[in-house]
Amino acid sequence: MTDHACLLDSLRQITGTAHVLCDGDLSAYTRDWRKRAQGKALAVVRPASTAEVAAIVKACAAAGVSLVPQGGNTGLAVGSVPDESGQQIVLSLQRMNAVRAVDAANLTITAEAGCILQNLQGAAEQAGFLFPLSLAAEGSCTIGGNLATNAGGTQVLRYGNARDLCLGLEVVSAQGEVWHGLSGLRKDNTGYDLRDLFIGSEGTLGVITAATLKLYPQPAVRLTAWAAVPSMQAAVALLGLAHQHLGAGLTGFEVMSQFALGLVHQHFPQLRVPLFESAPWCVLLENSDHESETHARAQFERLLETAFEQGCVSDAVVAESLAQAKSLWHIRESIPLAQAEEGLNIKHDIAIPISRIPEFVAHTDALLAQALPGVRLVNFGHLGDGNLHYNVQAPEGGDAAAFLRDHEKQVNALVYDAVSRFDGSISAEHGVGSLKRDALAQYKSPVALSMMRAIKQALDPHNLMNPGRVIQI
Repeated sequence: MTDHACLLDSLRQITGTAHVLCDGDLSAYTRDWRKRAQGKALAVVRPASTAEVAAIVKACAAAGVSLVPQGGNTGLAVGSVPDESGQQIVLSLQRMNAVRAVDAANLTITAEAGCILQNLQGAAEQAGFLFPLSLAAEGSCTIGGNLATNAGGTQVLRYGNARDLCLGLEVVSAQGEVWHGLSGLRKDNTGYDLRDLFIGSEGTLGVITAATLKLYPQPAVRLTAWAAVPSMQAAVALLGLAHQHLGAGLTGFEVMSQFALGLVHQHFPQLRVPLFESAPWCVLLENSDHESETHARAQFERLLETAFEQGCVSDAVVAESLAQAKSLWHIRESIPLAQAEEGLNIKHDIAIPISRIPEFVAHTDALLAQALPGVRLVNFGHLGDGNLHYNVQAPEGGDAAAFLRDHEKQVNALVYDAVSRFDGSISAEHGVGSLKRDALAQYKSPVALSMMRAIKQALDPHNLMNPGRVIQI
């Protein structure tokens, strides 16, 4: 029996034969969500418990076979699919999907890594609470993947990234040992913060198997407005006014370019995009209040009145119902889908200091227009926390696949150089994966890279945990 055959036999004994997949169509596990990469796995293994994960990791470590942890496989940086060697094990956490506990007094919920984000939100709501992490893929992404990439989403402005929502983790190390760190403590200064080490590590240091997360009271009212603004500078000014008038009640602030919304109008005309034809930018903002609807509406009205007076807003609509609010958010979340309908594109998930975003956009737009005449920019994102999805589409009528093939390196270099010039980050919420690994080596400081390599070598000395992702050893 070959070494791989022995390993597969061991894995079948751990999980059961039905949960070690070697044959048939495995593309749901081996092809990334954007269809940028198609790998090949030695097997896809689907454990049902932390003990099974630990046993799998030990078996793979003994055999010298690397592992690729995977949640919902909705990542955008090619970080959770195997390479083309056919020598890696995909460790799918999808069967580990239970909500283990809700602690109402401590305002926490504990869930396994494979729990779908939407189901976690529902469990919190059923218990009378809010779990605020929200993103377009919430119907299929998992909380383990959200933590592994430190996902952001639409409410980072008020509640923070996934990192800020996590109080404790359960992790299987590269040696197959279990760290039981599911603390619900908000204060714990007993040494290095291992929780924060594993969050955002993209499965390169260990396997997150469960998490204890923060809950919040449900707001008494949510108000949503859609505003047309004359410039990116006006959008930033509107954000400042929103902070002044709404304070901590400001939970979402999204900016969308006219072209981005035009793609939604073109490909999903049933969605009825408001105001986009009358202004170069639109803003979607949300106010949550724990007092009363009367108080919240008064705040909202004062904000919009001031914004009109100061020229930040040229027109606006306020949702009159929860259904209308959801329809406005659905338009925003449909931009990536509309862009996909338009064809392959070059995506950038970047962070820029909010005060410098208008200058960055003007500068980078001009550079791209000069380098690639006719190029189309799909610019949208979470202006409230400085995160833009600054995507580049081929000229109208051009071959999108050929544009991606021929110009991706040039476009990335131009955009990333501009991001660096404006003191930004080349990855805000999507992670590094393999797609941005080489760029990270170029734009991250040598001191930071040295420390990151030291951590990787200390925790995974044999480089078996998601090798080739985030940082090259």
